[in-house]
Amino acid sequence: MADADASIKRVMPELPDVVVYIECLERRVVGQKLERVRIASPFVLRSADPPISSAEGKSVREVLRLGKRIVFVLEDDLFLVLHLMIAGRLAWADRGAKIPGKIGLAALDFTTGTLIFREASTKKRASMHLVRGEDGLRQFDRGGLEVLTAKLADFRAVLARENHTIKVALVDPTLFSGIGNAYSDEILHRARLSPVKLTSRLTPDETKTLFKATKDVLEEWTERLRGEVGEGFPDKGVTAFREGMAVHGRYKQPCPDCGSPVQRIVRGDHETNYCATCQTGGKLLADRALSKLLKADWPKTLEELEERMPRSAPPTAKR
Repeated sequence: MADADASIKRVMPELPDVVVYIECLERRVVGQKLERVRIASPFVLRSADPPISSAEGKSVREVLRLGKRIVFVLEDDLFLVLHLMIAGRLAWADRGAKIPGKIGLAALDFTTGTLIFREASTKKRASMHLVRGEDGLRQFDRGGLEVLTAKLADFRAVLARENHTIKVALVDPTLFSGIGNAYSDEILHRARLSPVKLTSRLTPDETKTLFKATKDVLEEWTERLRGEVGEGFPDKGVTAFREGMAVHGRYKQPCPDCGSPVQRIVRGDHETNYCATCQTGGKLLADRALSKLLKADWPKTLEELEERMPRSAPPTAKR
């Protein structure tokens, strides 16, 4: 099987996707028994004590979100923790459904149906842990602020804790919980802030604007995804590249607010998308993938970039 990472990289499910997953699972499994855990990939189960078999026959009391992780709270103080990572996805199927051959990781058989855990990548980053007690669960808590329930003062205090670019701060799970590459782009566009502005240089008004933009973007997309799923299950189309996003994944496409082409910064496997007109006063931010090659020839503004673009030939007159 060819590695699928090239086509799915940077699509880790983030807070809105995970929230909708959990809500759909709650309707199906809370109060039901986890009858059996079937492991298809030796890489997915990352814990040995307690053994995974000890989860079988236990009722599900709750389904919780811990950052980007999904936690099944079971009887006897057991916690089954799933982390989808980049390419992990969930699907709901008939009880006892077969685990798909190449991408199947595991299946959780409940009295109401089967949850299929799959991963379309050969790197096998997705994981499952079974732990006992709050102390066992605490190892997965990165400590990030839950913005949707936070106050502005809490948000401001977290930003002041370390001096990073705003983009780095938003995606740091020790600072903010559940925000990743995609929604951070959307948040910064909504707030009209440069992704490379340092948190120490944010004015009080900019911090307030960023706080509101963060809450609004996460809430709006959660509601939108709820509407798309309805009473079904999000087993298809869970991606960070969505129709209706303003800038993320829309390199060279027009900004929906001003019409300028969306720009990007590439750092390894990660890509930051932004609108130079709306967010950086027309300044193009250095893209390591290109600016190292172009050096002094790297355009500094949208105007310079447009001057270097080849002119299209004038249209020929129709007869």
